[in-house]
Amino acid sequence: MNIAFLCPGQASQKVGMGLDLYENTTLGKDYFDRANDIMGLDIQDIIFNGPEDTLKQTQYTQPAIYIVSVIIGLLLMEKGIQPSSAAGHSLGEYSALTLAKSFDFETGLKLVKVRSEGMHNAGRLHPGTMAAVIGLDDKTTRDICDQYTNGIVVPANFNAKGQVVISGEVDAVHAVMPLMKDAGAMKVIELNVSGAFHSPLMTSAKEILSEMLLSIEIQDSEIPVYANVTASPITTADDIRQSLIDQLENPVRWHESITRLVSDGMTRAVEVGPGRVLQGLSRRIDRSLDMSGVETLEQIVSFDYV
Repeated sequence: MNIAFLCPGQASQKVGMGLDLYENTTLGKDYFDRANDIMGLDIQDIIFNGPEDTLKQTQYTQPAIYIVSVIIGLLLMEKGIQPSSAAGHSLGEYSALTLAKSFDFETGLKLVKVRSEGMHNAGRLHPGTMAAVIGLDDKTTRDICDQYTNGIVVPANFNAKGQVVISGEVDAVHAVMPLMKDAGAMKVIELNVSGAFHSPLMTSAKEILSEMLLSIEIQDSEIPVYANVTASPITTADDIRQSLIDQLENPVRWHESITRLVSDGMTRAVEVGPGRVLQGLSRRIDRSLDMSGVETLEQIVSFDYV
């Protein structure tokens, strides 16, 4: 069976996620303990006990989801479930690359820590926002953003057919939201985020992250990982490094990534990490896709490979 591990991104977090893995598996406890040391703070307490307002802050959310997703993936692999390919939505690309053995858990978490802090600080330095555009095709959404010249607004996530997220300066996003409605969008919903992710407003975060990515060793991945920036499979260390550098300022091409995975032979997909966001998107992209999710120890134990 050609199975793909798909790793979720920001907004999939929930207070208490991974607690069963910490309490009942040696690997889970070991990795959560290592995470506290790397983060230099009690990330366990934030993940397990919240409060939610703290957990949803970018500098904590991203490491938290990364930690839980990687532990779940490793426990599945310990059970003998070996993916043929992987992909991750935005932050999730780091989880996918760790599971593909491009870098180890510690290196990945250090990268995610720098990335999340850089994005948080970029959001404070250059305030921005994001909005979900529902019911409008990709080209029309992109054209409206391109034609707006009084500020920065760009497509940030091509998530599924008729579901695009735009990102940019607050006034610019607010200005194009009614234009999207006028063009036929069913809904345009501003998102509760701390910055304009996957837009040029993330330049300062990209610079800091690039510096670290260029200073660390990255291995060729053991399986293809479908990159957000290109929606194509990559395996070489150079391509992986460049993909992660480019990712912060460019859109997540998730719709294309899933379509390409299917055309390349994926027969089953598993959302490895908290929440059901990617399962929902996958149903919108391709209803025939055999897709499930694993986020608890019980689901890991009962997971059927056949």
